[in-house]
Amino acid sequence: MNHLWLFLLLISGVVSCRNCVAQAYTDSNNGVEDTLKIAVITDVHYLSPQLAEAGKALSDFEEATGRKTNELHEVLHKVLADLGKEAPHILLVSGDLTNHGERQSHLDLIELLRPIQKAGTRIFVIPGNHDVNVPDARAYKGDASSRVEGITSDEFARFYDTFGYDRALRRDSASLSYLAEIGEKTWLLAIDSNRYQEYQTTSVSAGRILPETLAWTLQILREAKEKGITVLGMMHHGLVEHIPNQETFFPDYLVEDWKKLAGRLADAGLGVIFTGHFHANDITLFTSPAGNRIYDVETASLAQYPFAYRIMQLQGKKLSVDTRFVTSIPGNPDLEGESRGRLEALTRRAAKHRLNLSGLPVPEEVSKSLIEMIVQLNLMHVRGDEADNPRLQKSITLFEAMMGTEAETGSFTFDFPPADNQVILTIWED
Repeated sequence: MNHLWLFLLLISGVVSCRNCVAQAYTDSNNGVEDTLKIAVITDVHYLSPQLAEAGKALSDFEEATGRKTNELHEVLHKVLADLGKEAPHILLVSGDLTNHGERQSHLDLIELLRPIQKAGTRIFVIPGNHDVNVPDARAYKGDASSRVEGITSDEFARFYDTFGYDRALRRDSASLSYLAEIGEKTWLLAIDSNRYQEYQTTSVSAGRILPETLAWTLQILREAKEKGITVLGMMHHGLVEHIPNQETFFPDYLVEDWKKLAGRLADAGLGVIFTGHFHANDITLFTSPAGNRIYDVETASLAQYPFAYRIMQLQGKKLSVDTRFVTSIPGNPDLEGESRGRLEALTRRAAKHRLNLSGLPVPEEVSKSLIEMIVQLNLMHVRGDEADNPRLQKSITLFEAMMGTEAETGSFTFDFPPADNQVILTIWED
């Protein structure tokens, strides 16, 4: 049934108190496995309050993006408060820290993260495509938005020096990638997959790993394997497909040549990588031709429904994943319902636009049904753990019949294994 999924995608276009932590988590030398507590947030898209004032410019921005700036600030404060209580050993932030790379947004976000760091959680960041060298960083005040200052790659490493860069075991000379020591037998490999060197008028969504960076990465993985060190990966762009034919219709959300790259990293011993960028909560298992496995644990954005973040426990070869969702905030008790409605409206608008552009002679009633399928499929995917939906399955089957295609009833598969939200993963096998 991939032909149906291809068609749907075609028209949719959807949118450090470091010492105390080092003492709290150290790899065992006596055969007893310690537990590493890991938190992950991503795609915060933080916009400094200093750059957003009520007016036409901000209203237009919020209407176009489906985001309410004040609500996003409350969501972030709530998540950070929870992380403060959870006290994870490490917090990973896998890119798109800011709305569009504004210098002030970076500075303000860093100050928001400081209390968690001072309480003992080590924080590690990697940039996303919205963080560095963005030429159209903007403030939203008055009737029209205006350009504001962004930051360079050198400034990113300097601003976030205590968030991974200052005590890195190694730095990649070709990118903002780095290697950090989590414990005596655990490393974090933060891979910069962005193309900010190519930005001209705006950011580039697509990602790739430079040849020099890949060689640097593989050398680290070879060394880790020789020393018996566990390596965790982090990157902004997806390493593997999370929906059927994502490479064909949403290539900008994957690293370039992803299948070959995923195979090489899996064969080199990388068993898990934490990603973002697609704003969806999904975990996918990829197996290389040689039989080696790697999990891409993709976390949804904190800037839109379903406002997800993860608290995980790594013990030995197993990673237990607990996904949490922000469903209400003081300023909006019905955050979940309203934000879901905004995403639904955005998806419907995008689907209508792409269907019109396609020029396909689709009757109005069929068009409505098709658009509703796209909307429901997208809402299911971003939250993860897409459940069987007999009504939606029936609509898909009917649409196939209209399109003159043949498939077994109930054969549509939308969610790749394993589970997405509450799951225990066996990362490394004997």
